[in-house]
Amino acid sequence: MRPLSEKFKSENFPALIVGLGAPDDAAVYRVNATTAIIQTMDFFPPVVDDPYAFGAIAAANALSDVYAMGGQVIFALNLAAWREELPLEWLSEIFRGGADKVAEAGAAIAGGHTITDNEPKYGLSVTGTIHPDQIIKKGGARVGDKLILTKPLGNGLITTAGKHGTASDAHMQNAIEWMMRLNAGAAQAMQKIGVNAATDITGFGLLGHAFEMADAARVAFELRANDLPLLDGALEYAAAKQIPGGSGRNRLYLDDKVFFQTELRD
Repeated sequence: MRPLSEKFKSENFPALIVGLGAPDDAAVYRVNATTAIIQTMDFFPPVVDDPYAFGAIAAANALSDVYAMGGQVIFALNLAAWREELPLEWLSEIFRGGADKVAEAGAAIAGGHTITDNEPKYGLSVTGTIHPDQIIKKGGARVGDKLILTKPLGNGLITTAGKHGTASDAHMQNAIEWMMRLNAGAAQAMQKIGVNAATDITGFGLLGHAFEMADAARVAFELRANDLPLLDGALEYAAAKQIPGGSGRNRLYLDDKVFFQTELRD
């Protein structure tokens, strides 16, 4: 996206509050003095076998970008890729799962687009609103801030174990329930309490997204491993090397950006 940031410079689009100049969880465009539009999109291949659950998970993930900015969802569009040989009933269930999550968010599915592809994919283009003075960006962290996670970690480990057939039903169901859970309450709490920065943790993992926030704010984050909330079974599958493929790439990228120590120092 770097070449595009040079072409679409923020100074040429003064109403574009958040764009390619300082990438965030979503783009934000000022409509007037009291209203800004939040726009985002996200989609990915199935992470679980159940079509309905996959649709709900993908929708919750896409909606989360609006919540991370502190906004409210108003409508969404379906984005899907489907293999012609697969039953359309599965696609219908995916759409139903996504629609139920959007309805839970108090919003509507207003349309969408589907293409043919060998690998199924699903997600949403999401539109939200926010007051221009209440946008929560990922680069606003300050020295002394407390870091709060709204969900436990380990979804990637458990879904990877699920693909390998080694995850227990209980661990899978618990992970699915967490992945389907909306972050609407967290967005409301952020606006009520007031926070300096926020983001949602997805493909880059905790350390990747923490680095994005710290780097944007020019601060350092201190994370204590024993204080991190984990999904049941996550450590077990990590020890069994049921690790998502993206974790290796993330580790290489963060190799000179994250430092580990076994005890705290002054």
